[in-house]
Amino acid sequence: MKKSSRNILMQSKKFRLIDLFSGAGGMTLGFTDETFCGGFECVLSVDNDAAAMRTHKRAYAAPGVVGNIEDWLQTNPDIPLADIVIGGPPCQGFSLLNKNRTGDDRRALWEPYLDVVQLCGASMFVMENVPELLRSDEFLEIEIRANALGFSLMYEVVNAADYGTAQTRKRAIIIGWKPELIDTPVFPVRTHAKIADGTGLAPWLTVKDVIGDLPEPVGIQIRDCEPPMNLHFGRSPTETSIARYRAVPPGGNRFDLQKNAPEITPACWIRKTSGGTDLFGRLWWDRPSVTIRTEFFKPEKGRYLHPEKHRPITHREAARIMGFPDNFPFEGSKTEIARQIGNAVPPPLAGAIAKAVLKALVRNSKAEAA
Repeated sequence: MKKSSRNILMQSKKFRLIDLFSGAGGMTLGFTDETFCGGFECVLSVDNDAAAMRTHKRAYAAPGVVGNIEDWLQTNPDIPLADIVIGGPPCQGFSLLNKNRTGDDRRALWEPYLDVVQLCGASMFVMENVPELLRSDEFLEIEIRANALGFSLMYEVVNAADYGTAQTRKRAIIIGWKPELIDTPVFPVRTHAKIADGTGLAPWLTVKDVIGDLPEPVGIQIRDCEPPMNLHFGRSPTETSIARYRAVPPGGNRFDLQKNAPEITPACWIRKTSGGTDLFGRLWWDRPSVTIRTEFFKPEKGRYLHPEKHRPITHREAARIMGFPDNFPFEGSKTEIARQIGNAVPPPLAGAIAKAVLKALVRNSKAEAA
């Protein structure tokens, strides 16, 4: 970016960010909301999920593009200037949940991500993904391209629980910066630990810490509930499903179901005698949650039963476990909102990253003004 353009940006009240593959904006929230960090304003977001982009627009009133990022780049060369680009190119190609990685085009979406970094003149970027990214051939390609654009990289696998999220969610975080423009940033410092050990770190937040005060769900449709509890609705399970829930004790899982009620245990689970200890499991009150995914309302997909109630966790409970405030304005159907929650970067983790990069940007801004 030309020097004059950078000076204009540095004189603005907040640093300008572009959020790519933004989803509902969990990462944007961590960067822009004063609760987590502040200091940034979103000037553009891009995602192909129309419902998520409705949420993002309602939450931030920032310009947004709904569609494929590569198609957009080919038809919209006008990209606003920004200080930083954030976002996570879709991770399914790297995920352990998708072992057949060959031919998965989603792995290459880091390329248009870095195209935008170059075109907007950003001096920093933050990319998040699954930990497997750092062990992939694609990461070597990312590093080569970033270096060619003048960026140095630091990267680390972090646990969202270490940064104030009631969830043990591990993510790879890559921070890129231009050494001739930005001093070397410091990676986010942990604020929480599994066990208080005298270091001054707070203990991990537990499921009870974040959802223990919620009343029983109301209704089975979003429209049946009043804000700010508009995601705290129930479901309409069959009698068999309820019987299965009752057969799982606190902390239990599908093996307890098989032990206590074999007659209503799915045959495929009976045949599979090992693995899958989180399937049809209950969350624990005194621990963080397991990773919240997009189908958390289906206990057969993971440890998503309430710690003691005979039901899966609600959308509101999942959103709180992710770190979203109750007033965050999700838009869409139940399935669309669940996808937005499960795909998000936990805002407390994003906020910790934002504070780290903000220090580097502010330090550079003050140096230029001197």
